Amino acid sequence: MTFLSADGQNDITKQIAAVEDLITRGIDALLLNPIDPDALVGVTKVAKAAGVPVFIIDSSINPEAEFVTTIQSNNLANGELAGEWLAKKFGSKKMNIALLSGNAGNPVGKTRKQGLLQGITEEQLRSLGYIDLDIKTQAYTNWSYAGGLKAMEDILVAHPDINVVITESDVCVLGAIKAIAQAGKTDDILIVAGADGQKEAIKYIMDTDFYGCTAMNSPVMIGRNAVHYAIEYINGKRDFSKKSYTPPLLITKENAAKYYNPNALF
Repeated sequence: MTFLSADGQNDITKQIAAVEDLITRGIDALLLNPIDPDALVGVTKVAKAAGVPVFIIDSSINPEAEFVTTIQSNNLANGELAGEWLAKKFGSKKMNIALLSGNAGNPVGKTRKQGLLQGITEEQLRSLGYIDLDIKTQAYTNWSYAGGLKAMEDILVAHPDINVVITESDVCVLGAIKAIAQAGKTDDILIVAGADGQKEAIKYIMDTDFYGCTAMNSPVMIGRNAVHYAIEYINGKRDFSKKSYTPPLLITKENAAKYYNPNALF
């Protein structure tokens, strides 16, 4: 087996060009993490025409695309676990929530957000008998440290009463921590992430009280599963479901040390 990789560098045009180049080099399977769910539809059809099966990893793509299956973490279930943890943590205490998202319309971000909100409201209904969900604002971070920092700076000015930050990804909030610290509000704001399990986030969970939890989105598990399915396809299997998930997992102070790897790439 030969493994070829290409980095779209968060640029749709570069990613499309990279995929087209891989197809012309005669690959037998394509593992694709689409930057945009719609813009990469065309290149999946190019792959199919060339006899190359496409496996979508981590993110999602428009159902009109030509692909065998999507392999990702269970974004809805992970979000629900994080939201439930938050609701239990606060009980009847008032939450003034800021939501940090990736970018507008991203299907994975939307599913993670849906999971967070469902987890909060379902737990409130179970334990309190009512829903008290007050999201003061939402801001987009473009899935970046700098975006999270800028978004949080603006939020703290416009909404000084924020006491909870929920986010679709660890990366959206890691920059926000700097803004929270600079405002002297580390002890006043609790952070809950619906996804990723990035090593920096797990370290915060281990060492602080302001980063409450995150949920596991394991690139290693997704990558292994994707290669496994690609090999099965090459060997003749065709009955794949359109989606497969890695197991949902919540990371809190109680189990963070088990999942922390300082040498991890992610």
